[in-house]
Amino acid sequence: MSSSRIGILQSARRLIAERGAAITMAEVAKAAGVSRQAVYLHFSSRASLFMAVVRYMDEEDGIQARCQEALRAADPVEALRAFTLTWLRYAAGIRPVAMALSSSRHEDPDASAAWNDRMAELRAGFLAAVSAVASAGRLRPGLNVSAASEIAWAMTSVPVWEQLTVDCGRPPAEAEQHLSDAVINALTV
Repeated sequence: MSSSRIGILQSARRLIAERGAAITMAEVAKAAGVSRQAVYLHFSSRASLFMAVVRYMDEEDGIQARCQEALRAADPVEALRAFTLTWLRYAAGIRPVAMALSSSRHEDPDASAAWNDRMAELRAGFLAAVSAVASAGRLRPGLNVSAASEIAWAMTSVPVWEQLTVDCGRPPAEAEQHLSDAVINALTV
């Protein structure tokens, strides 16, 4: 990846975290110290820039590999727990950008595209984890795989994590533990 592209991505990430998703390509160009044309050479639209920012954040952190590793635990309930904890620990680092995109997604189609892209992948991870729990006969009676995976995803959302850690003042490690325990207790037997 070119240094120009990386600079644009880092500048866009910083602007989103500081000011929210209501930023322009011109503002990103100025922050990155490049022309607006240079931004458009790398990203055809604001939506493609936002999508690239969130994917760059994931790549930089290695979250996908860590989530896949968590899902390889021999016990499916422990795999679900490990996946949940891996995701929640990552949520701390992405919170400013995630909350900016989440809060703007209903009015801003570019923010919505980036948010929905990442959430689809996260939901797929929870679906895989819960499917393994169900296959092992450990899913709580009355739940189906789809509903259970959506419940786990919702319970561990960035807004929930933020409410516990920022609004309630819970230490991140405590919030992560309580949320992962809540997911396991709600979904498994």
